[in-house]
Amino acid sequence: MINDAVRNNAEWCEAMCRAHGRPGTFAPRVWTNARRTPTYYPDAVTLTADAGVRDVLDGIDRGAPGASVKDSFARLDLAAEGFLLLFEAEWIHRPAGRPAPAADGAAGLRWSPVRTPADLAGWARSWSGGDAEEAALFRPELLADPATTIVAGYRPDGVIAGGAVLSDSGPVTGVSNLFAVEGTDPAEVWAGCLGLTDPDRPVVGYESGDDLAPAHAAGFSSFAPLRVWLDTGA
Repeated sequence: MINDAVRNNAEWCEAMCRAHGRPGTFAPRVWTNARRTPTYYPDAVTLTADAGVRDVLDGIDRGAPGASVKDSFARLDLAAEGFLLLFEAEWIHRPAGRPAPAADGAAGLRWSPVRTPADLAGWARSWSGGDAEEAALFRPELLADPATTIVAGYRPDGVIAGGAVLSDSGPVTGVSNLFAVEGTDPAEVWAGCLGLTDPDRPVVGYESGDDLAPAHAAGFSSFAPLRVWLDTGA
């Protein structure tokens, strides 16, 4: 399962980079991008447990500090290369065939895919908490990607109260960028998002810290660690 989860996440990173006109490269052991990637997105993702330091570093731009590496199998030590361990997280998995939790929270959200640039802009504003620079990360080009579905939970007044990105990579569906605005129960968001996935396909992703508990409550299990490293230029 970890190989499917890792590949799914790398393909989502590639989709985001393509939307910004900066496609990366898939090699046997690693996905890398020779140009600096959009904010919050790694410059390299290890695809296999035997990926080495040179596999990662030879394919990315280190001309200035700030490059990041998603160490998908928590196997690399990049400290000697001037990287800082930014955070650790856990891959999560929800088996196929399990019904979605009931989306019966107090917010009474209506769930649907985002279809238009205007709706995507509204989704991005909610996701970013109103930060215009961060909201600009989600470009309309993503709406044309057949493997990417951005979903939103709308309150009765039409305000977006939660959402996520669903990524289809064949064997699994990935969930990322899940958010609940202040006052919305994350459990309701997880339920609504899962209600829009294919029940016959496993769902994967990763979470850390306080975000793990709602994912576990929605039927996910943690199954492997990952790390993200940041190039400090030291």
